[in-house]
Amino acid sequence: MFFDKKDIFFDLDHTIWDFDRNARETLHDLYYKYSFDRLTGMSASDTFIETYTLNNHRLWDLYHHGKIDKQTLRTSRFADTFTQLGLAPSLFPSTFEEEYLAICPTKTNLFPHAHETLAYLQSKYRLHLISNGFKEACEMKLANSKLADYFQTIVISENVGVNKPNPAIFHYAISNGAATIDTSVMIGDNLDADVRGAQNVGIDAIFFNVVGIEKPADIKHMISDLKELQSYF
Repeated sequence: MFFDKKDIFFDLDHTIWDFDRNARETLHDLYYKYSFDRLTGMSASDTFIETYTLNNHRLWDLYHHGKIDKQTLRTSRFADTFTQLGLAPSLFPSTFEEEYLAICPTKTNLFPHAHETLAYLQSKYRLHLISNGFKEACEMKLANSKLADYFQTIVISENVGVNKPNPAIFHYAISNGAATIDTSVMIGDNLDADVRGAQNVGIDAIFFNVVGIEKPADIKHMISDLKELQSYF
């Protein structure tokens, strides 16, 4: 279907690197290390993790669109979680955040068929990465998960100064990768940041739909498993 393409651009978090699963594992361990079960009165970590996950997704969406900065995202996601659980944000220990940031990027859970699919595509196309993640975390994730060698170029929004879906980061990535818009395709999980962001500058895009929503009318291509890309290319 995309046999005329030469360059494939991937998102990282929620597309290749399973952010929610890796975060869940990290938060579960820290929940008990910091005795949050006694603080919240909830023996299980599930409610804390679910509340955090919703806040984290909401704040990342604001970050994608330049409405909050890095520090606000990192501090608010836990402060808001404590507030929603009926706890004073001031009770949240700063060392919890520091440990979370140190441990989570070392996790190596990827979506099924990630290495298999990337190896397959690398044999036929030039692969690139465009991430809205933060520099130090992205580099750790790529190294620990043994993903870096698949990509000829790696563009991290923090280094460029703009986030997806800003057209500037897509144009930068195309230029940086010595690619062209017509012969490139973007693959990502975020409809606005990845898919519509790419489509708005003329780049074909594939929506990685891991949450099972109905395909929006303006989205041309959708997959639910990375292995499906082998039939696209």
